[in-house]
Amino acid sequence: MKIIVTTGPSYEPIDEVRRITNFSTGELGLLLADSLAQTGADVFCLKGACSTCTTTVARGQILPFTTNDDLQEQLERLAREHDIAALFHVAALCDYKVGHVEDQSGNRQSAAKIESRSGALTIVLEPARKLIAGLRGLFPKTLIVGWKYELNGTRADALSKAWRQIDQSHTDACVVNGRAWGDGFGVCSPPDKIHELLDKKALANFLPTWCSEQMAQRAS
Repeated sequence: MKIIVTTGPSYEPIDEVRRITNFSTGELGLLLADSLAQTGADVFCLKGACSTCTTTVARGQILPFTTNDDLQEQLERLAREHDIAALFHVAALCDYKVGHVEDQSGNRQSAAKIESRSGALTIVLEPARKLIAGLRGLFPKTLIVGWKYELNGTRADALSKAWRQIDQSHTDACVVNGRAWGDGFGVCSPPDKIHELLDKKALANFLPTWCSEQMAQRAS
């Protein structure tokens, strides 16, 4: 059984030496990838190049990615070359990319390395590609699990966004966490199941078993 796990942050360049990215270590996805590999799965772990976690994955392939577009291209390649049974989209991708950079006079800056003596700069951000919206098109028969990390609002608000992601992206489940959710993680799956897990290790141990159960149900 072949499984993809995306993990860690993407980044978007400001110029050739500076970038914007997310606060993500890649730890959770690596723990999950290792747990899945230990069950005998053939795991492709797409790991953000800026990840700081060094956890190893037993018998899994670590494939680094940089930007959202780079991750998209790698997912497209894996979809063409392999029959993917499950995909866990844990990666913390950039919601915005740099449209252009202006100096104080409104002049656009396009140098490979923008001079620091240029003074204050204005960085215009544009929405970045939302990969999860296109995963079902790439992997029509794959078990797909998305993620929602929410800081604002209540637990009910976080759950509402998780269910909306499942509905709009046609995924099979969504893991929700963050300050809005509270401690631990919630695994939401239609029609209304919510499994609560205390920490990353518990989640990484739970999801392979849950995945096997889902596969068995599909086969029956």
